[in-house]
Amino acid sequence: MLFSSMSFIYLFLPVVCLLYFLVRANLRNYVLLGASIFFYAWGEPEYLAIMLLTILVNYIGGLLIDKYPKYKKLSLALTIAVDLGFLAYFKYFNFFIENINLLLKGGGLNFIEVIMPIGISFYTFQAISYAVDVYRGEVKVQRDIGKLALFICLFPQLIAGPILKYNDIAHQIDSREVNPEKVTLGVKRFIIGLSKKVLLANTLGAVADKIFELSPDLVQTSIAWVGSLAYSFQLFFDFSGYSDMAIGLGLIFGFHIKENFNYPYISKSITEFWRRWHISLSTWFKEYLYIPLGGNRVSKPRNYFNLGVVFLLTGFWHGAAWNFVVWGIWHGLFIIFEKITGWHKESSRQWIDPVKHLYTIFVFIVGWVMFRAENLSYAWQYIKNMFGLTRNKTVLYEAAYYFDNIEIIAFIAALLCSVPLFSNMLNIPQERKWLRWLVNAWLLFLFILSTSAIAASTYNPFIYFRF
Repeated sequence: MLFSSMSFIYLFLPVVCLLYFLVRANLRNYVLLGASIFFYAWGEPEYLAIMLLTILVNYIGGLLIDKYPKYKKLSLALTIAVDLGFLAYFKYFNFFIENINLLLKGGGLNFIEVIMPIGISFYTFQAISYAVDVYRGEVKVQRDIGKLALFICLFPQLIAGPILKYNDIAHQIDSREVNPEKVTLGVKRFIIGLSKKVLLANTLGAVADKIFELSPDLVQTSIAWVGSLAYSFQLFFDFSGYSDMAIGLGLIFGFHIKENFNYPYISKSITEFWRRWHISLSTWFKEYLYIPLGGNRVSKPRNYFNLGVVFLLTGFWHGAAWNFVVWGIWHGLFIIFEKITGWHKESSRQWIDPVKHLYTIFVFIVGWVMFRAENLSYAWQYIKNMFGLTRNKTVLYEAAYYFDNIEIIAFIAALLCSVPLFSNMLNIPQERKWLRWLVNAWLLFLFILSTSAIAASTYNPFIYFRF
């Protein structure tokens, strides 16, 4: 079930809210747990058992870590092995078998294609965070399996994050405040995310799809840049819009979910970009992989190795394909370059900031082409087209063909919303009532426009569902 669907907005969410606010406070976790299981089962009931089994494995693993401290390292290792085993089988089995067959030159291994359950990458990482936090003694073991289940499958962030860490949310599962101010702020945040998704990501995604579906020999330089820019905006507003909706829904139910995006496209280095982009994923890798590997407390070569491992796995986490692996390596190389040269540090020379910003834009846009392309061959041809390294004789349409007035408006709006011009829109002081009323009227207009667009269109993908 998509957040940006009429069934969610006008049926599922109102019913859940009604039940949630009518029952006693001590029953609200059960309402959310039931709603979360129903939410997941609505899309893929056949894979509900995998998620429930993940919950059970980590519940038992936590109890073993707590009860048998002498063997807690073994208990943690077995729990993580099972978690990653589920992820490896359902997400990477096809990839490994296909590549083994390529090495065997087409011979050998036959297999039934495995379908990846939605959200498995996200809830698996959340489950691992619980086991590790218990092992480290940062949180108490959760003896109520219902509360652990709620943490792992809480529907606002179940499908595409943000990735929650157990030590950030444990106390909120036990006790949280629900009040009209939070609910109002949550509704507003949800509308902002919905508008990002429907009005910007979907509009520009249609442009990107038309261009990336072309054969590489039909893509001239101007068209290639239009496609890469459209996809860059689509990806950002699709994913940040989803995160906004998840954060807003969390507030409605009394949860504080940490920010997942902080205007990443204004970054002046790739290091800064990853402090602003998908913050919950980069934080997870930092705390549960980078630091355990030694982080920056080791020799410089080992530190560079650690960074390389983290970004290699970051790419592989995003998808079981070589273009994602190369995308991760691409970012890792620039992170290491910045670490060696100090490029990511603040400079007293003002003229260098625009240069650093252009460098960062170049790196992440080229990276997004790898991310979007169906395979590495297409990505390479497309990137060559972007920089005029190939001469295409046949061009069906000029770049202007892919625009109408709506797309032009969406491009301008996406550019404006990529910078913090409106970052304080929901934090207007009480005394400025006229401005608060203006913002509320604008949000109501965006909600009506967004739901109208949903009703009128069948194009409504969520990119990160497949991760």
